[in-house]
Amino acid sequence: MGETMTTTKRNEIEKFAEADLSGLRDDLLKSGLDSWQAADLISTFLAGRGYGVSNHAARKAASRLESRGCSLKCIQEELEKLAMVM
Repeated sequence: MGETMTTTKRNEIEKFAEADLSGLRDDLLKSGLDSWQAADLISTFLAGRGYGVSNHAARKAASRLESRGCSLKCIQEELEKLAMVM
């Protein structure tokens, strides 16, 4: 019956359009960014959609995306983990 905080938080995070996720993935892959720059790109992506994110969490997500590859599903999952509803 009771929902966990994680479940509740995830329900508040939107599913981003595939075109937006694809654009973010292309920017991350083609730009040759270091982890700080990739984190800034992720932060800007989320901020433009009304979400906050800590810089530290964005850097960790950028590192995970780089090591695991960047499928759209993977990117969506990472964004759900670190986006904070404002």
